[in-house]
Amino acid sequence: MTSADVSARLAWPDDATSIVRVQLARWRESYTDLVPADDLEAADELAERWATVISSPKDARMRVLVALERADVRGFALVHPCYDPDADQVADGEIGEFVIDPGHQRAGHGSRLLQAAVDTLAADTFTRAVWWVGSTDDVLRGFVTESGWEPDGAHRELAAETGETLKQIRLHTTIG
Repeated sequence: MTSADVSARLAWPDDATSIVRVQLARWRESYTDLVPADDLEAADELAERWATVISSPKDARMRVLVALERADVRGFALVHPCYDPDADQVADGEIGEFVIDPGHQRAGHGSRLLQAAVDTLAADTFTRAVWWVGSTDDVLRGFVTESGWEPDGAHRELAAETGETLKQIRLHTTIG
């Protein structure tokens, strides 16, 4: 019996271009009304930003992880201390970004990446994790709640440069 060559690991600066490819695919699929058209064409600039976050994060507990199929990046996650006003930055970590390539969803990449993200937060001694999810993203919210996360009652609206807003709810789980 052969098994698929899939994994999740910490990202390397050389992964930045592949991370942007996945990010832009997701934005084009789900956020065209929120992301300015210029940003959808700014791959080089975004890759530079991701390479900097990976190689020189502003906090040692900020990490980027990638889900791989062979050597191909199929998704990425960004974990870091939670900066919400009601958070304890020592105990509360956050999944700040979590994106699976739209063409490679439902292949196990999200589950592996989520486990790696939670393991990474636990290794950094966080005891609780939070994750802001779009209030209308039923698929992602379903995936997250099926993984044991629950709403904690917090919500917010983010204003986009396009004038649109993104409503989000905060989910949380105990880790460690």
